[in-house]
Amino acid sequence: MDRRAFLGTLALAVLLAASPAKAQQAGKVPHIGMIMFGSRENAIAPAPFRERLLELGYVEGRTVVLEMRYASGREEALPELLSELLRLRVDVIYATGDQAALAAKRATNTIPIVMVACDALAAGLVDNLSRPGGNITGLSCLSSDISSKRLALFREAVPGVSRLGVVWNAGDSGKKIEWRNTEIAARALGMTPTSLEVRSPKEIDVALTPTTRQPVDALMVLGDALTIFSRHRISELAAKNSIPTMYSYREFVEAGGLISYGPALPAMYRRAADYVDKILKGEARGPPGRATHHI
Repeated sequence: MDRRAFLGTLALAVLLAASPAKAQQAGKVPHIGMIMFGSRENAIAPAPFRERLLELGYVEGRTVVLEMRYASGREEALPELLSELLRLRVDVIYATGDQAALAAKRATNTIPIVMVACDALAAGLVDNLSRPGGNITGLSCLSSDISSKRLALFREAVPGVSRLGVVWNAGDSGKKIEWRNTEIAARALGMTPTSLEVRSPKEIDVALTPTTRQPVDALMVLGDALTIFSRHRISELAAKNSIPTMYSYREFVEAGGLISYGPALPAMYRRAADYVDKILKGEARGPPGRATHHI
């Protein structure tokens, strides 16, 4: 079967009522703190974000300073990395993924946080998208709401699947809701879903090794910072064991995976730069938007 990537357009961009940074004083170079779960080598978020900043007129080292911090797959590293950014007195924090955004929320209630690739409601980042309050703004990815569509497409591509293994990060509260939605959708299609929970990159091998898990006909990998960080290893193990696998993001397919359906991450990372720009210019709020990037 030829590999195909199905990209959805359900990344809802929500410019929440975050407390804006004060408009930059004349001559002051803004500092943007960037906190990412991945490593410098495999992080997806920096390039589209930096490209859009350049288009908006920001030149690194001259008119803006980017303080980038990588957790390298270790959630426990996030608090200290954020402490470093707070000591540097950054003007805004750009956080990718639920874990990084939640860590940023716990670290400060005054510095504006631009979240991206998060399920804001499911992860508990905000209580209400229309009236969120607090200092968080950005883009909420409604991946948990498209579980049934993702599975229906997978069934079309790989008929006959009856035993479905679902790989998900049990340490991500947003993924717990997505797992439940996937479980319900799978049973509605006559599949028997099996939860393959992981909490760290080391647990990926155990979850995807046939001798250590229940037999399955196919796999679905729920995308979050942990699984995206491990995307090359996940795709490698799925191919090695000849297990057809559905993913949440195109980046898994680019790493060797079979098929994906979900929001376009690069478009969201680019859009986040617009929110950072508005905050640095002192704009408090704006209308909701929708990321409609197709690939």
